[in-house]
Amino acid sequence: MTTALNFSSLNLMLMAPELWMTLLSSVILAIDFIFPKVSKTHLAYASAIGMGMIGLQLIYFFASGVTGVLFGNMFVLDQFAIFFKIFLLFSTILILLSSINYLDRVRFFKGEYYYLLLFSVLGMMFMVSAHDLLSLYITLEFSTFGFYILVTYLREDMKSNEAGIKFFILGVLASSIIVFGISLIYGATGTILFSELSQRRLGAGGVVGLMFVFIGLAYKLGAVPFHTWVPDVYEGAPTPVTSFLSIVPKGAAFAVVLRLVFVTFGAMRSEWIWFVTGLSVLSMTYGNIVAIAQKNMKRLLAYSGIAQVGNLLIGLVPGTKMGGEASLFYLLAYVFANIGAFAVVIVASNATVGTVGEEMEDLAGLNRRSPFLAFSMLVFLLSLAGVPPLGGFVAKLYIFAAAMYQEMFFLVIVGLINVVISLYYYLVVVKKLYVSEPRETTPLSISWPMRWVVGISVAGVFILGIWPRPFVDLAISATSLFSQIPLR
Repeated sequence: MTTALNFSSLNLMLMAPELWMTLLSSVILAIDFIFPKVSKTHLAYASAIGMGMIGLQLIYFFASGVTGVLFGNMFVLDQFAIFFKIFLLFSTILILLSSINYLDRVRFFKGEYYYLLLFSVLGMMFMVSAHDLLSLYITLEFSTFGFYILVTYLREDMKSNEAGIKFFILGVLASSIIVFGISLIYGATGTILFSELSQRRLGAGGVVGLMFVFIGLAYKLGAVPFHTWVPDVYEGAPTPVTSFLSIVPKGAAFAVVLRLVFVTFGAMRSEWIWFVTGLSVLSMTYGNIVAIAQKNMKRLLAYSGIAQVGNLLIGLVPGTKMGGEASLFYLLAYVFANIGAFAVVIVASNATVGTVGEEMEDLAGLNRRSPFLAFSMLVFLLSLAGVPPLGGFVAKLYIFAAAMYQEMFFLVIVGLINVVISLYYYLVVVKKLYVSEPRETTPLSISWPMRWVVGISVAGVFILGIWPRPFVDLAISATSLFSQIPLR
């Protein structure tokens, strides 16, 4: 394959958000290095404001229908990529704000923390615009470098160090599996461009390569049986980093999976449907059952996240545009509930003296110490379970409806059974919040950044549940590139 690049005709406006993000991360790092006495809180706010301005530019691109390709079809900007870039930036802003007070327990390298978040998001922004397998692999690794450091940020914590080692070793394994799959696909087709792969038959070797690529991406999503890193890494990493890993990289990886299965390999649905169906059923069932036994909130949310990935994958199985729309809406509902739940854990952790503060018992009697946080946690958990009138209910209804239209009753039945299972362990936490006696009775102090994070998350969960139409329309617009597959 030969690709000629004509740099004189490049429209760099298509890549402006990535260029601005590069500048922002460089400026944050430079300020922290040149002016070490500058408040790290100011760096956090500067990072959030910068990402917000980049997000506004992307919203303008989305509303104006700005699209195009660069570098010989290797970089694409379309409604789908813009949606996920806004998703990545918005999620990271919430996580960044929830990190400010948590970093008080970190003695060194606070400024570098914000840089690494920006650096990782930059890689994922390139990743969702990747339009060939090589760009996909490079940007995937580019974003992952920051994760390895962030997970081990609590240098004096043995759990953090252990989590980092596990994450690195398994991450390298997943990376090697992906690149091996790419080599098989290239050997079978002679191309790595998505636009050309969609017009070619892979053959037996290419299909095996595609399965290897899907296995590597399933690892990034944390789907069963490629989930083994998730509970230990979530427990050992700093809680804001856990919150980041639970949603932002998964969103980027899911964007790649959607583009692959619905656009590049949409005609080969019979080759991959069994694999995705298996991942969905195993993830939902295993994640919910194992979550019942958890006493640590981060591990509970880790297994809950595995189950949520299983629900998310239901949208892929029908192979329809409605399934893609439902998956995007599900991500929106998930981001508010999940980031909000981790934010409450962070507040409880910051307020606990002498212990880590991340056990379920540390949330006991939370209603007496902070009715606002207890109510917020109740809303987040019920949304994750899929209880009306919250966003999680509409998301599950949407994704089950997409499966029902294709008469995939087995998947829907498994999903409904798992909803009931998840309600049990979510209500166990609710019982702790409202019924159990608190270990301490002093009111919880909540910083203003954390109030904003929790408040926005609660509002998002209710708005998506009560007034979902604008967000459904947003998902429909973002999936316009799926026009070649059945609508329902």
